Amino acid sequence: MKRWAVAFLLSGAAVIARADAVDALREFVRDVKSGRADFTQTVSSADGKRQRSSSGSFEFERPNRFRFAYAKPFEQLIVSDGQKVWIHDVDLNQVSVRRLGAALGATPAALLAGAAIDKEFELAAQPSTDGIDWVQATPRQKDGAFQSMRVGFRGKALAAVEILDNFGQRSLLQFSQYAANAALPPQSFRFVPPPGADVIEQ
Repeated sequence: MKRWAVAFLLSGAAVIARADAVDALREFVRDVKSGRADFTQTVSSADGKRQRSSSGSFEFERPNRFRFAYAKPFEQLIVSDGQKVWIHDVDLNQVSVRRLGAALGATPAALLAGAAIDKEFELAAQPSTDGIDWVQATPRQKDGAFQSMRVGFRGKALAAVEILDNFGQRSLLQFSQYAANAALPPQSFRFVPPPGADVIEQ
């Protein structure tokens, strides 16, 4: 795809807040069955000197249905219908498709749209910054594409996800206009390749 030493605070209040962040993530997975948000994504190189930005919208419905629609700077659509994951590069009119089990695993989408985070991830609260409470989620399987992820909440509202991949590259998704348990049309999670598209089964 084309697109994609902080000291710990020791006060009792900080410990409680950090524990609450893990609870917020577990409650998000347990209680929020669907949702939508706009997002901006900033991808930084391992040395921090190069950055790329994109934006779009995100929708999900448990279990395992999601839709990332990138609008800027290039159009790209990533859709899971619960069985397969479709990635449509609009510029190239190219579609790649994978079975859900092979594509999902311990990924950000699994964390946001899945239902068994404690099975896939080790969770640890992190210090709060700028009003966001952070939880680190480290994949239990060590052979995936990601080293770790952090999920941020403002109260119980999803605010951000930061991903560190195996090459040291960081990707920060910041969410706005978040709506929990939103009513979403079924077609949000259906994908039909457009006419003439080059479809690649993986």
